[in-house]
Amino acid sequence: MRRVRYAILGAGTSGLTALSLIRKQTDDFVIINGGHYGTTCARVGCMPSKAMIQSANIYHKRHHYDEFGLAGSESVTVDTAKVMQRVRRLRDRFTTGVKAGTTDSLKDGQLISGYAKFVGENRLEVNGEVIEAERIIIATGSRPVIPEPWKAIGDRLHTSDTLFELPVLPERIAVIGLGIIGLELGQAMSRLGVSVTGFEMQERVAGLSSPEVAQKAVELISNDFPLHLGESAQLERIDQGVLVKTSNSEVKVDVVLASLGRRPNLDLLDLSAAGIKLDSRGMPSLDLNTMQVEDRPIFIAGDVNAFRPILHEAGYEGKMAAINAINYPDITAYERKTPLGIAFTDPDIGMFGMSYSSLNLDEVEVANFNIERNNGRAIVMHEDHGMICLYADKSTKKLLGGELIMPHAEHFTHLLAWAVEQGMTVADLVKMPFYHPVLEEALQSAIQNLYDALYVDSGDRIAPELTVMQ
Repeated sequence: MRRVRYAILGAGTSGLTALSLIRKQTDDFVIINGGHYGTTCARVGCMPSKAMIQSANIYHKRHHYDEFGLAGSESVTVDTAKVMQRVRRLRDRFTTGVKAGTTDSLKDGQLISGYAKFVGENRLEVNGEVIEAERIIIATGSRPVIPEPWKAIGDRLHTSDTLFELPVLPERIAVIGLGIIGLELGQAMSRLGVSVTGFEMQERVAGLSSPEVAQKAVELISNDFPLHLGESAQLERIDQGVLVKTSNSEVKVDVVLASLGRRPNLDLLDLSAAGIKLDSRGMPSLDLNTMQVEDRPIFIAGDVNAFRPILHEAGYEGKMAAINAINYPDITAYERKTPLGIAFTDPDIGMFGMSYSSLNLDEVEVANFNIERNNGRAIVMHEDHGMICLYADKSTKKLLGGELIMPHAEHFTHLLAWAVEQGMTVADLVKMPFYHPVLEEALQSAIQNLYDALYVDSGDRIAPELTVMQ
């Protein structure tokens, strides 16, 4: 039996972040990884999807040539084989870069390729070898959810793990599940010439819960492909494709993209063999501010804990897990970052801070701003569409969060999330400088609306942006 001080399970973002800290302290560790290397984000997530989206949006701009006095749009064509080749070329570049700076530089014996499982309290088995580790970090990631009956569809069924391997895009595809991933890929494929049909059990898309923003998102995305909302879809393999049915619709497609979320890779670890109790979802008791399981020298970080399966959160959790593993039994609780989510659709969708669905509307003030015909920069760009929803605490006047769909929302969502992280009040925000003409003026208008609602009786409401010199 081999003994080590640290064992890291998984070489994704969390595992590699933990590795970067632990290897500065000692060489007495192993990192065990089953499956592919290079992280989910670089291999099948953030980066290849953005490569496809970029091609799609550039091709889509031909529809607006006439608006700008340009000609020749009818001569612009797309070669989806070359699009997919570029996606994979960039994917390989990103994954190679990740591996070069991490797993490729490890010493013999520190990296083990295989699937580990617990065989005792601090004992792991991988490839027939038993390893006893003083401290263990579980960062085994997640995998796409595929309902068991759908597996009968065989090679006609794809997930984001397999879609980018297609040599060319299909003529017809059904995207089932219109969260962020399904919405991004569905719109991109539609803009690349694929006949896309979207299905979502919820009445809203991308996880939005603000009524105004959610409605605007459905309206704008429906311009690219039809959306069937509020119903589950049934699949049936037929000759030359798949029949997708709901209670009031059916469509024949070549393939289906299942985008139903991801399942934590905990079930194969046999945590019960380590004496760890699991809840009805198969999850152990976990402190999300320390990443510690129960009071053990075991820590869980990244997608595998199903809390916030996003790269920047996975990296942050990897740091928390590593520091607490290094210092165990002295455990430090850390503040979580302000929630931040972005869908790289066109227009972008952003969410930050508290979700609208979690609000007590008696205690918060909500303000909306419709961008259409109300922002000069957006009009000039021929992108004057979108909606902003912001909310603040009535008592403290602090910005709590918001949802938005607008051009370049990926940037504005960051700015607003930073404001929440800094505990800024709406009065603080209304005093910020805003240039003209810029898209940020749409944020200024939304902030002003929120200020007016919060400070209706304030004496400085006439010109709140003016600050008296000290």
